Amino acid sequence: MTATAPADVITLFAAALHDDRLDDALALYEPDAVFIPQPGAEPLHGLDQIRAALAGFIALRPTLTPEIRKVVQAGDIATVLHAWTLDGTAPDGMALHLSGTSADVLRRRPDGSWGLLIDDPWGAQ
Repeated sequence: MTATAPADVITLFAAALHDDRLDDALALYEPDAVFIPQPGAEPLHGLDQIRAALAGFIALRPTLTPEIRKVVQAGDIATVLHAWTLDGTAPDGMALHLSGTSADVLRRRPDGSWGLLIDDPWGAQ
């Protein structure tokens, strides 16, 4: 999975979550990334904390549907603003529907691919 443009990271991430590919989803994050797992939560730092949070999302058997609204790039840094919906199954078996607008910061890697540096799915709230 190689993201050749900032928006690619978002679509590759959605596919990895849907297909239960935790390692592929985690590979889209930078080693020093931060992730906001829920509204008002403290940021999670680093891949170990992010892995644990993503495992919880994958357990929902989610379908994450992103709608890219805006990409702004300045050299090796980019922001991606996208609306998203997530449909899945809660631990109690009930249908789950979440939505939000994400404000993400990405960084170009030495190989030219892009990685998530700041993942804030609740960025517009």
